[in-house]
Amino acid sequence: MRGTTSSWMKQLMSSSRQGYHGLALRLFFTRLSLQASIRGTVDPYPAAVPTALRACAHLADAASGRLIHALVQTRPALASDEVVSTALLDMYAKCGLVYSARKVFDEMPVRDLVVWNALLAGYARHGLPEHALALAVKMRGLGLNPDLVTWNAAVSGFAMAGDDGMASDLVCAMQEDGLQPDVVTWTSLVSGSVLNFQYGRARTLFKGMVAGGARVRPSSATISSILPAFATVGDMKHGKEIHGYAVVTGVEQELTVRSSLIDMYTKCGLVHEARHLFDNMAERSTVTWNSMIFGLANYGHCGEAVGLFDWMLREGAKPDHLTFTAVLTACSYGGMVEKGKGLYRVMQEEYGMEPRLEHYACMVHLLGRAGRLAEAHVFIKAMPVEPDRFVWGALLGACRSHGNVELAEMAASRLLTVEPGNAASYLLLSGALASAGKQTDVFKIKRLVKRRRLKRLDGCSWLETS
Repeated sequence: MRGTTSSWMKQLMSSSRQGYHGLALRLFFTRLSLQASIRGTVDPYPAAVPTALRACAHLADAASGRLIHALVQTRPALASDEVVSTALLDMYAKCGLVYSARKVFDEMPVRDLVVWNALLAGYARHGLPEHALALAVKMRGLGLNPDLVTWNAAVSGFAMAGDDGMASDLVCAMQEDGLQPDVVTWTSLVSGSVLNFQYGRARTLFKGMVAGGARVRPSSATISSILPAFATVGDMKHGKEIHGYAVVTGVEQELTVRSSLIDMYTKCGLVHEARHLFDNMAERSTVTWNSMIFGLANYGHCGEAVGLFDWMLREGAKPDHLTFTAVLTACSYGGMVEKGKGLYRVMQEEYGMEPRLEHYACMVHLLGRAGRLAEAHVFIKAMPVEPDRFVWGALLGACRSHGNVELAEMAASRLLTVEPGNAASYLLLSGALASAGKQTDVFKIKRLVKRRRLKRLDGCSWLETS
């Protein structure tokens, strides 16, 4: 039995080290299941528990993490083990269950700096920077000095929350504490600025790093963080300069950098450049596949996008909700109705994914563009959730394109119930009425929009191209 345990532990640890966290978790639970069937009891090998919990953290598998926690609580030796408790806290924090992480923290008899930092990082990562800062202050009060990891977590939390002032103040406080900001600090500031659409600030920070003003060199994480700033504004000159910098510094081949470059090029319409990078990648993540499929679909290469999705499945890559949004978008723009309907079923039946509102909107768009308006309306009525503005907007846009005024008026009415202050709804209805020759009604709607001083909301312009 000892030899069997040793062999099993080697497999478990090897899977974890190589990043096969799903396999590590399966090995852990398979052994427990085998024990239960042979002995009628479950007795986990103590050294395996932290490894299994780390796998849960990487996979964001809180359900499995809770099962392991319940098992730990039945074993006093495990429940009091500091390494196991730290792994539990980290698992909950990385799964977004920060209050469960805090409960584990409060029950720990001894807490070292690693434990404090794990909880603090959990608060910062999940939009609770004030809690992170309060925890850092409490550390100080207990005589435990924050280290660079502590400061970086606090800075990251406020940067992601868009509070640049507080993030900058913390950087100053860090320096007063005798610690110099490192590449993690500056990357947090850059990524926080990009996340909050403060692209000018992000570019200034990055430029300062490259020029040596920050006394640290940008890493692959920094480069991946800054690239979306150029993808959004379409500033290809500077985007290509960042690409060149990545080549010179030797990080262009890294997965996160390549994925960000592909995303930037596709969003700027340079699909061929993106595809060249994509085809020459040694490995690809789901994010990489998604970016390329979206890019091809959005620029009219719909058949190629669907082909890429099929290639993704053959490669054994696991699609997520965004993958299906991307490929359904390709089917919609390419007029591939039956293919789209089949993929919608595959998403649910083969991959066990419940449709989200964006998938419903894609299906309505797919059917509507093909002129199957009645089928699209029936689809909406069968939805198990309330349709949002994108679902009704997709139907309204299709009605305008195909001249169905009666259904357009109904869709506009529902859309205005969801979003009464958005002029796009009125304008789309106006277009449908104009197509039907009802100019008097068109003038009435335009006067109403002007009188109410309504504005089009961002993110709705795509509806007019339905």
